[in-house]
Amino acid sequence: MADFFDHLTEEHIAFITRQPVFFVATAAADARINLSPKGYDSFRVLGPKRVAYLDLGGSGNETHAHLAADGRITLMFCAFDNPALIFRIYGYGRAVLPQDADWKALAAHFTILPGTRQIFDITVESTQTSCGWGVPHMTLERERPTLVKYHRQAGTDPSAWVKRRADRTRSIDGLPIRVTDRYVSEDA
Repeated sequence: MADFFDHLTEEHIAFITRQPVFFVATAAADARINLSPKGYDSFRVLGPKRVAYLDLGGSGNETHAHLAADGRITLMFCAFDNPALIFRIYGYGRAVLPQDADWKALAAHFTILPGTRQIFDITVESTQTSCGWGVPHMTLERERPTLVKYHRQAGTDPSAWVKRRADRTRSIDGLPIRVTDRYVSEDA
């Protein structure tokens, strides 16, 4: 049985903070549907109707392209322990890049990781809980350090890091993407 809400409750927030992974889904007309897993300490609840997550450079930037084209986003958290639960957030998001005027205020909510290219700022339209009885029991062994390690090594020359990304202006389906124009250090 699914229950819908128009905002995040304290119980929802407590559940979210216990989850080591979440999933992000976006779509745009005539483009592939994108579904991505996210880890690290990258998600923040900013209020009952607002959440955000820190995004590191990876294999693509479909979420950015889809949000620019369509705006819709779904986030899913699921319990791999007891009690079983699936929790979804439906909303509209936008990419906030380091060169944007509201970057500093939004970034203050996070510990910046090497390779940070943007933060997705999401307005919550509704949320949904469902049973989660089909989700297996699993335990987190550890985070993979590889992505942060890669970006930390690549970021030793910030101008080279930016230059390598300068031509990444399109998604895999050809949708436009705004490019991060500066390397954000962990000390920022």
